[in-house]
Amino acid sequence: MKKKVRRLQVSDAGSIGEDCESSTRLYYHCSKRSCCKTSGSHGSSGQYKGLCCFNLTSCGVYQRGEEDEGVFGFLVDDIRQEIRRSARLTCCSCKKKGACVGCNVRSCRKTVHFPCGRKQSFISQFTGLFPSYCPDHSPTQTLCVGSDLSLPQSCSVCLDSIEPVLSYSVLKCPCCHASWFHRDCVQRQAHSAGLFFFRCTLCNNKDSFQEEMLRLGIYIPERDASWELEANAYSELLEVYKRCDALACLCNDGPMHSAKTGWFEVIRCRLCGSRGTHRKCSGLKLDTSDWACSDCTQATDGKASLVASPQGGQRRSRLSKHHLSPIHSSISCKRSGSPEELLQALAPQLGPLSVQVEVRGCQALSAGLDLVRRPDFDPTHALSVRDEKQLLVQQIQDSVVFEGPDGSKNLALDSQALREDLYFDVGCLLALSLVHGGPPVGFFSRALFQCLFNFPPNRPLAATHMTPDTHFTRQVSRIAEAESLDNLKEATASSWEYLELAGCNRPIRSLKDRQALVEDLVCFTMITRMQLPLQRFREGLQTLGVFDQVQLFPSAFCGVFCEADDRLTAQTLAQLFTVHFSQQEDRLNRETPVVTFWRHFLLECEVGRSSISLQDLLLFATGAEVLPTAGLLPPPSISFLHPLSSSPPGTEEAGDEGLFPQSEPSSKHLLLPVTSSYQAFKSSMEQAVSHHMHLLPMES
Repeated sequence: MKKKVRRLQVSDAGSIGEDCESSTRLYYHCSKRSCCKTSGSHGSSGQYKGLCCFNLTSCGVYQRGEEDEGVFGFLVDDIRQEIRRSARLTCCSCKKKGACVGCNVRSCRKTVHFPCGRKQSFISQFTGLFPSYCPDHSPTQTLCVGSDLSLPQSCSVCLDSIEPVLSYSVLKCPCCHASWFHRDCVQRQAHSAGLFFFRCTLCNNKDSFQEEMLRLGIYIPERDASWELEANAYSELLEVYKRCDALACLCNDGPMHSAKTGWFEVIRCRLCGSRGTHRKCSGLKLDTSDWACSDCTQATDGKASLVASPQGGQRRSRLSKHHLSPIHSSISCKRSGSPEELLQALAPQLGPLSVQVEVRGCQALSAGLDLVRRPDFDPTHALSVRDEKQLLVQQIQDSVVFEGPDGSKNLALDSQALREDLYFDVGCLLALSLVHGGPPVGFFSRALFQCLFNFPPNRPLAATHMTPDTHFTRQVSRIAEAESLDNLKEATASSWEYLELAGCNRPIRSLKDRQALVEDLVCFTMITRMQLPLQRFREGLQTLGVFDQVQLFPSAFCGVFCEADDRLTAQTLAQLFTVHFSQQEDRLNRETPVVTFWRHFLLECEVGRSSISLQDLLLFATGAEVLPTAGLLPPPSISFLHPLSSSPPGTEEAGDEGLFPQSEPSSKHLLLPVTSSYQAFKSSMEQAVSHHMHLLPMES
């Protein structure tokens, strides 16, 4: 037998139903009858209205049926039995019979009607087993922020004044601690926003906020927001502005007239769309369709598609949203998969045009910065740069933007990098590298990944996450390692400037204060003081929708950002290529053993029993030194190279000579020689690949 485990899509509760004479207070009717099921198909059961809250919060009724049975799975006989049981129970509020809601604590015997319970500050949780709690045993909130923090004086929902004292009627957000609200206000917000839009009005947190509100008895309907369900809610957006706003309208039919073509067709501002003019009234040419109003012209250069940033014109033109992220791409893959599949979902936005990146010497990072700082930079253009993406990622890791040991970098605070907006540029380059076929990032620390993408969610950072061997880390470590109250006070006294800067210079009364102090210091060091670098870095990662894709599937991308590139294996390389056999049977018979030769050759390359490595073989076949995070496009394939003429029997070895593999890196196509023995196959492969590797420096 299962207890009530399904959350029902019911509307807000209203008044007690007056149509159930025998058990009035058992039936807590909804204000909208659409949530209540009317059924006349259960024998003589008749109609059952307004039983939703009664079924959910009653202590003795079980959801034993399916959703389409009885009343949302509550069988009619079970409801009648619960009515008979509740008829013997007295409400501790109104002292009348029919109390069906009891405190979930077994030792507590308080029972009430559902509406009486609301008046008596009972809390009913609309999730799980739908328990109810009396005021003595109901879940509460605690104030765990510093005493020096000023508490809000107004409700963050209705903005009316509020007494900042946690109680049944006054709640707070568990995440930001700055959002306080009335219980009735947040319940109305939940009913309006629904499950998909209900979140904190200040910090915008959704998961932790909803979990806490459910715990405190706030009902969140499982439906879309009310404004999304309203018919023709956005019909105003379909209206087109058709009015001439010229100072002197020359149209005889007035400023509201708009012809389909000609001098008196209303041309709308292409920037804001909320101003218009007749061609004749503004002195435009007859074929002019591109016009900007005076307000937009003053705010922009007359050509940009977005308002210029206050930080300056030359640097900001590349920050336009059409440069950063066509966000449609981030929603193109809604199901979790491998990072390769998720990044390939962003590829359709890439255009056919390419941009040549000039790398002088080993200055890949400088060349990349010059690229993204161009006024005409477009991330959708292909990057014509050979084998430099791996060098680019390495130089980004070694730049002033990051600090810490190799393979576990945190974001560094650098004033010059902030002035030059280097955090944005580096984030943009990493996003470009991932989508355009670059290697995995691989050098982020887990703490940096958590600060950027909140994964794992709601897990506090510790002192071990800080960058080793820095001044701040040594100060925090000394406080964390204090074993006595005197040692703790001594450590805080020696670091008073740091504590003052972090807002943590508070009295230490016991050793128990150590953990909270360390958590606050770590949070200040890695998050609070790094807000601007983290924000600009995130905005750079927004390029081509990479940040949104990672935020949707952080667990899939964690290894891409935080784990070093795995060693190339024979199995990985074998699975990379698709083998295309010939249709002719005699050729197919000769090609089948070659596939076995190929796989055996990969194993020998992996264990070092060949003169070439798997990396050499990958470079020869595809032109890539490492496997890109987004995968190789087009997918690599293998076909076979046959001798021009068949050798007579007994001379097969001689026919194998002079037959070497061929590769087409642009199409990722490899031609394997059809030989009669493995030794001949291995010899031809080693000669061809070795010759190719020796020629590479000359070609570059």
